[in-house]
Amino acid sequence: MKITSVLFALVALSGSLLPVHAEESRPGRLVIGAEAGKGVAIVDPAKDNAVLYHHKIGTVHDLHLLDNNHLLTQDGYPNIIELDPATDTVVWSYHSAKQGGNEGKKIEVHGYQRLANGDTMIAESGAARIIEVTPEGKIVKHFPLVVSEPHPHRDTRIVRKLEDGHYLVAHEGDEVLKEYDAEGKVVWEYQVPLFGKEPANGHGPEAWGGKLFSALKRANGNYLIATGNGHSVLEVTPEKEIVWKLEQNEIPGVTLAWVTNLTELPNGNLIIGNCHAGPENPQIIEITRDKELVWSFKDFETFGDALANTVVVDGDRADALRAYLAKP
Repeated sequence: MKITSVLFALVALSGSLLPVHAEESRPGRLVIGAEAGKGVAIVDPAKDNAVLYHHKIGTVHDLHLLDNNHLLTQDGYPNIIELDPATDTVVWSYHSAKQGGNEGKKIEVHGYQRLANGDTMIAESGAARIIEVTPEGKIVKHFPLVVSEPHPHRDTRIVRKLEDGHYLVAHEGDEVLKEYDAEGKVVWEYQVPLFGKEPANGHGPEAWGGKLFSALKRANGNYLIATGNGHSVLEVTPEKEIVWKLEQNEIPGVTLAWVTNLTELPNGNLIIGNCHAGPENPQIIEITRDKELVWSFKDFETFGDALANTVVVDGDRADALRAYLAKP
């Protein structure tokens, strides 16, 4: 039987007790996760991680819940798909290794986003470019990315188009976060520091580097960076000063490994993806800005140690998704 990941009191994990506030137990919350080979799934933590939906997929790094309750993800790095979980059908796809002039090239995609106008933004690694395509697959915008040596697996991880039309790009291979303007000019960049330590190979807690996975730009103009194998989250000002940092072992009972996706909630809490950390650690945590753990998620039956990306939904959004999945 699975152990519920919604923590109502004190839960033993890895030999430690995790302090959790009962009022922060997040009733009604749903977790959507995507992992290569395991698939994309929607689970209900309050019901012993009951699987509400599952679809088998290949390699994957990005994941979105769309306004229509469809899932935007991928089935293999070049192949972006939109899934309707109510009918378990692929209703849209774009294959970056077979379309857009990339035939015969080694292309991977690690970041994409459905835009407000219905087009889809795609960061093509190997081609080292960002494109925007219509629902019919026509490229209506493109510009090159600035990378030292284009590589299909390392050009980027997560890429997001911001509300002002800029693009925030996590360049994994170069270990740098760059903000591009609407025309593709780099207007800000930040090299992820190693803090005086030598790089170490691996994917788990033993690794070390600056291979950032994702970032977001806060309303105050600062950048929150998930540093991947840097096992940390950094908040950096436009002047490149670190004003807040979550380190690998700062949360009692939790060891951070490959820190992946980030979400900032309206109350200021952060939801953080924790990949390759081993079955003794949660795959997702929610913390306050005072670094208190208020919720964690662990499900090594539905997912495994390579849970690449997750979306966590609460309240009305979670209720709407439940209703959509339950419709006849």
